[in-house]
Amino acid sequence: MAGLCKAMIIGNLGRDPEMRYTPAGKAVTTFSVAVNRNYSATDGTRKEETEWFRVTTWGRLAEICNQYLTKGQRVYVEGRLHMRTWEGQDGVKRSELEITAFNPSELIMLSGPRAQGVEDAVPGEIEEPDDLPF
Repeated sequence: MAGLCKAMIIGNLGRDPEMRYTPAGKAVTTFSVAVNRNYSATDGTRKEETEWFRVTTWGRLAEICNQYLTKGQRVYVEGRLHMRTWEGQDGVKRSELEITAFNPSELIMLSGPRAQGVEDAVPGEIEEPDDLPF
């Protein structure tokens, strides 16, 4: 039986999306999403903390995200959660949480001039690519 590692977030884009293509010609778009949490500390002061997530989209969904999303826009993202780790040029190991979304129903624009579900812009489902880099 297969496992499940899924995340759902609502937050704001930290930067404009960046689109590129794999050697096989598949579109890939990445962007960061900031998710804020407000709480009261034990001393009664209000605190806010921010978690950052990298979001990767593929195929037609990647093209739509590149076309319609902009920095600061509020979005709902649902997808597979993955911890990406690498070693930087300075030799320090780094890591980030990445959410990979494949289907139009996994991304909803909550603010901006085109606030709508991506499924409204694209007919049909988007298939998960076979040539994922991880």
